[in-house]
Amino acid sequence: MPGRSTSSSGSTGFISFSGVESALSSLKNFQSCISSGMDTASTVALNLVETQTEVSSEYSMDKAMVEFAMMDRELNHYLKAVQSTIKHVREERPEKIPDLKLLVEKKFLALQNKNSDADFQNNEKFAQFKQQLKELKKQSVKPKEDGGHNDFDQIKDKDASRAGNERDGLQADREADGTEGVDEDMIVTQSQTNFICPITQLEMKKPVKNKVCGHTYEEEAIVRMIESKHKRKKKACCPKIGCSHTDVRMSDLIQDEALRRAIESHNKKKHRQSN
Repeated sequence: MPGRSTSSSGSTGFISFSGVESALSSLKNFQSCISSGMDTASTVALNLVETQTEVSSEYSMDKAMVEFAMMDRELNHYLKAVQSTIKHVREERPEKIPDLKLLVEKKFLALQNKNSDADFQNNEKFAQFKQQLKELKKQSVKPKEDGGHNDFDQIKDKDASRAGNERDGLQADREADGTEGVDEDMIVTQSQTNFICPITQLEMKKPVKNKVCGHTYEEEAIVRMIESKHKRKKKACCPKIGCSHTDVRMSDLIQDEALRRAIESHNKKKHRQSN
């Protein structure tokens, strides 16, 4: 057989795995296809929530994400089984040619038998999808029995009322101490504050979340900060005041799609109100 050197007794001098490794490379490329599919399903699901499309459509995307995650897990197990078999044969150097297919199947089944639903939480894209979906649902506008107001609107109303009371109190104080001209725009709601990047102090356009501490930043700003620190052989601390995370890495950052949509929605409403 090509790639194998054998004696008349059936022993093997060496086994070339170049063909197998080439096939493994192709399988790894297929993983990128699964990843792209998960990105697409995630985007569609978030769009459905944002546009308040019927729950059955959202459920279909959730089901698709589960299937993608299962394919990814199965492919990872197969790759591990093949790689483990190659390593075993190279280290053991058996006298007779082993049944590689059987060895791979045994290792693959052993990995598959350990499957559990908890595995999905280890799939970064799946876990990120569930989190983003949860956050967007909190922020999405859904009609309620109180005349079309939702929880987000009620919070804004309360903030506006509180801000109004604070302004009345501040106005009286300013008239008394001569500081009436102080900028009242400093009073902002909590939701708007969360839209501000702790680095640029500007509203974020492309927010990314730190998986370790949960804080968000403008992508370009945090990447530039990390690169600058690393060039000087230093660790990048989370720029959020009070955060104890002292080693922010590029691999810690994920796109915060839910926050990006919330910011866009807020700006659209503000634009409509100003017209």
